[in-house]
Amino acid sequence: MPGCRSPDDVIEWRFSDRPVDYAEAVRDMEHRAHDIRWKHARELVWLLEHPPLYTAGTSARSGDLLSPGRFPVHRTGRGGQYTYHGPGQRVAYVMLDLARRRPDVRCYVHSLEEWVITALARFNVTGIRSQGQVGIWVRRTDRNAPARQDKIAAIGVRIRRWVTLHGVSLNVAPDLEHFGGIVPCGVRDGGVTSLEDLGVLVSIPEVDVTLKETFAECFGPGTRMELSG
Repeated sequence: MPGCRSPDDVIEWRFSDRPVDYAEAVRDMEHRAHDIRWKHARELVWLLEHPPLYTAGTSARSGDLLSPGRFPVHRTGRGGQYTYHGPGQRVAYVMLDLARRRPDVRCYVHSLEEWVITALARFNVTGIRSQGQVGIWVRRTDRNAPARQDKIAAIGVRIRRWVTLHGVSLNVAPDLEHFGGIVPCGVRDGGVTSLEDLGVLVSIPEVDVTLKETFAECFGPGTRMELSG
């Protein structure tokens, strides 16, 4: 499937080196999406972490919140169900104008998945799609247990007037026990993993560099670096 590219991309990149409050991030993201819509700002990819919290997408089921009160729960307009955000997980909020790229939601989600798969390959990790599920998984084998698939990256998007909001979350080295308070993305027959859990020890800055480099392969070559805390 062709990528959702634009031939004259100039994308701004923002990197936050401290945990960002979720409500603050959503507020900033929505303001930026509005400005992108009206051509007052460039498209933006914002890489950040959040304090420990759960988010509930538009399809979240109340029974999938297993530990109410454990962490704050934020209702959000993105698609999907419950997910966890916290330190050690790199969240990429992607704000693109699909009207001038390709106004195709399926293409956009496919490109996000391809981005994560391409980035994981740089760390010698094979990310895969799972039929009927959104996100990226890895196959796990253990001589003492049946083969299984564990999720390493979640994807949840919202599109407003063809400008994208939310994006992907990649598990670098979060506390995986924190996922135990929810049924992640409504999947009861799969686990959750991370680069650290797979024995790949990389820093957040290394992940950021890789995400930025591989983004161009899926969304277009033009990028502009802007550092902000």
